[in-house]
Amino acid sequence: MKKIAISLYVAVTLVLMAWGFYQAIYVAPTDAMQGEIFRIIFYHVPSASVAFLFFAISLLGSIGYLSWRRGRPEWAQAADAWALAGAEVGVVFCTVVLITGPIWGRRAWGIWWTWDARLTTTLVLWLIYVSYLLLRRFAAGPQVQTLAAVLGIFGALDVPIVYMSNRWWRTQHPAPVFGGAQGSGMDKSMLIPFLWNMLAWMAWGVMVLIFRFYVERRAQQIAAREAAAALESNL
Repeated sequence: MKKIAISLYVAVTLVLMAWGFYQAIYVAPTDAMQGEIFRIIFYHVPSASVAFLFFAISLLGSIGYLSWRRGRPEWAQAADAWALAGAEVGVVFCTVVLITGPIWGRRAWGIWWTWDARLTTTLVLWLIYVSYLLLRRFAAGPQVQTLAAVLGIFGALDVPIVYMSNRWWRTQHPAPVFGGAQGSGMDKSMLIPFLWNMLAWMAWGVMVLIFRFYVERRAQQIAAREAAAALESNL
């Protein structure tokens, strides 16, 4: 049953991805002001949303690890696996955001990059979580998970700043599409394809996240068995 459920989820996700692509490229009308380049919003905004969600998962995992590391070590390790998985997949989607944004900016603004508040805070967010991953990859010692958890919590503090940046500071980045000033929002002909792509990329991200969590838990269990075997051989 488990394999059937996984196969079904993967199949539905792939269908959603294909349907989202069709909606974005062939169903959504061309924007009157921006032309075809506007279609990047169907990938840029969903990627940002998924990245924010997974950084939030990393935050909760980091808090869970710090809370349970002494009293409930098994729970703590599971929470740490969620923290690492959320950070890794979040960085991937945040990288997509930082690539697709300048592609749109080059056409709309005439430049690849400007130190706009939204762009700068997003870059800072990406750098913090890349630092988190580098710490997990190259540092050694019993305190690595604790240090990583603290860094993960610190990094998550930038997420609401990124989200609110184009509301707090009116710089070059476009005003919020949803929940912004009067007249913000999308026409229904664009909104429906946008929502399909939000669903598709969310489903894809969750699939990758769960797979990465499973791999990390397996690695933790193998490391625990090896440590127990080494300890037993020394006795």
